[in-house]
Amino acid sequence: MKTTADDATVLGMAGTVVYRLARSEDGEALARLDGSFTTDSVFEVAVTDQGFRICQTPVEPPIHKVFPAEDDSDDDGDPELRRTVVAFDGDELCGFVEISFDAWNSRLTICDIEVAPAWRGRGVGRTLMNHAFDFATECGAGHVWLEVSNINAPAIRAYLRLGFVFCGLDTSLYDGTESAGEQALFMARWMK
Repeated sequence: MKTTADDATVLGMAGTVVYRLARSEDGEALARLDGSFTTDSVFEVAVTDQGFRICQTPVEPPIHKVFPAEDDSDDDGDPELRRTVVAFDGDELCGFVEISFDAWNSRLTICDIEVAPAWRGRGVGRTLMNHAFDFATECGAGHVWLEVSNINAPAIRAYLRLGFVFCGLDTSLYDGTESAGEQALFMARWMK
């Protein structure tokens, strides 16, 4: 899988990592990427009469979460309003972000973002998110929005560093799934 800087799909480079639009031949690597995480804290959610309170709390033993394989059934919609950006170092997939723009509410949604364990803490996730923010600007999005499990403290801390704030919660989204008992936190970052 040779990528050169003059490839029209290349969005940028950082060191040896090439950021480009995903291609059909990337599908297998995307499906194999290890998006699991381990955390020694969670963001506990307490629902109150006035809303909800979120508090980061240590957990012992640490939680290791492996996400189930996702189906590709939600790939409908205008392909001009969807984008997947991948990060490769040679043939090694470092990470990806899948994004979608909804014109009706000027929202860019982070559908999925994953960084391979060996590449975490090295700027790959931040650079992928910056490409998402660029696409948001290109589309005229007023904000970028995402959903994250309350136990994914590493991701939540990264999103907070990127300027996201909590904007909502769903205590039942994961009921009936392997993630039952977790709460869905919604976060947004305004673009203007």
